[in-house]
Amino acid sequence: MAGLATAGALSLPAEAQSQQIRREAQDEAGTRAVIETLSARLLAAPSATAVLEAWCAERGLSADPRLVAVRVPGIDKAPSPLQRERLAVGPDETVRYRRVRLTCGAHVLSEADNWYVPGRLTPEMNAALDGTQVPFGAVVRPLKPSRRNLSLRMLWRPEDGAVPGPDAPLFSVEAVLSTGGVPFCEVAETYTGAVLARGDR
Repeated sequence: MAGLATAGALSLPAEAQSQQIRREAQDEAGTRAVIETLSARLLAAPSATAVLEAWCAERGLSADPRLVAVRVPGIDKAPSPLQRERLAVGPDETVRYRRVRLTCGAHVLSEADNWYVPGRLTPEMNAALDGTQVPFGAVVRPLKPSRRNLSLRMLWRPEDGAVPGPDAPLFSVEAVLSTGGVPFCEVAETYTGAVLARGDR
């Protein structure tokens, strides 16, 4: 990235070149620090929904920091044999799939693929997942789930540019949620550059 920054500044006076390179380095370091902070919080917490709502409030992204899960229609992904194994379900047991965009105000903070076992949730929880925009983590909060992280993968690289756009994928997390030692959901979450934003407050 340093090479790109230097090339882009060749037509500028020497001092302006130096200032531009310093600004881009600061932007890159700031972006990396924000990603590291948020990813660490997500890995340490039992609920990504709770972490994102706190993040939304902390950074002033909306007057109402509650998340909304906007369903992405027309997509269905059957669980793989490995996912069924992690969920401890047989080949014929029902596993439902849900893909959502988690939004805070006008910001789409993440996209999530969610495979869950409806037989391990209450009828009220299943109805909420089918018919509302309440995030999965909020719906299943009464189960007091634990979260076992499977992977954290960085998708943004500094050489891709100093400041990712709001739609740019930053990193992804895969995890299994359990209650009382029984798994009931696997999630694959991709967090976007929108998490870097700050509101006016």
